[in-house]
Amino acid sequence: MDFGTPKQSHPAAAAGLGAAGSGAKETSTAEFANDVLTASRDAVVIVDFYSGASPQCKQSSAALESAVRPHAKSIRLVKLNIDKHPAIAGQLKLQTVPTVYAFRDGRPIDGFAGVQPDDIVKQFVDGLVGANEAADLETVLVAANETLDTGDLQGAAEIFASVLQADPQNVGALAGLAQCYVKSGDVERAGQTIALVPPDKQNVAAVQAVIAALDLAGKADEAGDTSELEAKVAANPADHQSRFDLAVALGVGGDKGAAIGHLIELISRDRKWNEDAARKQLLQFFEAWGPKDEATQDGRRKLSSVLFS
Repeated sequence: MDFGTPKQSHPAAAAGLGAAGSGAKETSTAEFANDVLTASRDAVVIVDFYSGASPQCKQSSAALESAVRPHAKSIRLVKLNIDKHPAIAGQLKLQTVPTVYAFRDGRPIDGFAGVQPDDIVKQFVDGLVGANEAADLETVLVAANETLDTGDLQGAAEIFASVLQADPQNVGALAGLAQCYVKSGDVERAGQTIALVPPDKQNVAAVQAVIAALDLAGKADEAGDTSELEAKVAANPADHQSRFDLAVALGVGGDKGAAIGHLIELISRDRKWNEDAARKQLLQFFEAWGPKDEATQDGRRKLSSVLFS
């Protein structure tokens, strides 16, 4: 299945990547909660605490506005005159002006006090831009994975693709898009997508889940006829290889409960058979199915019970 490149960003992606403001807004004690604390849930808000009587504050404000201007779509700048509105400055126990604080999710995350060189102010703002974009991408990825969990493969793929447009090597988005292909049955595209993950990020859990799913998809071609394997196990319950092959065939075929049952039975009969093959196969199933899958949760409980009984 080819999900393609979305012509229009998914609403959830647009909400996460498009949070923006422009210019510097003068705030007050009464408006501070809305202009700063509430607004910082959507974007980083920089607050310039200044005194109108201070030439140093005018110099600092000019440098700050210049540094923020290129990033007006991702950073909001708010100014508070502490001469007119001293209450907030008192609550924050400001000792000097100018003082600059950056807020995210209602709390200060960085700042500086006093007049700083222009290049230091620029570094401060640039660092906030990177942190803000990373936080926005994480928010979008959460929405994408929630959409994937509902079974809306097309919708999830569109959101993952929007993240990759902003960050082509984003591991979470690559793994998520690959999962969309896996679940749609397009193993080839899933493999091509997961291959784009940098080598040093291959051990990330989401990537390993895709790799496990692809490995299981390969085993589907090797799986024997389940009716024949079932007959062998029924005739000889101690035929561990046939039971193992049956479990794999059932698992890749979607009968998760039966697959878990046979592997648990094999572990009960001979825990160390074939170098712990049954337990390893269970763990691969769990990894491929994901931690939220009911079969994974049930299988982990049964595995713990048999291992620690």
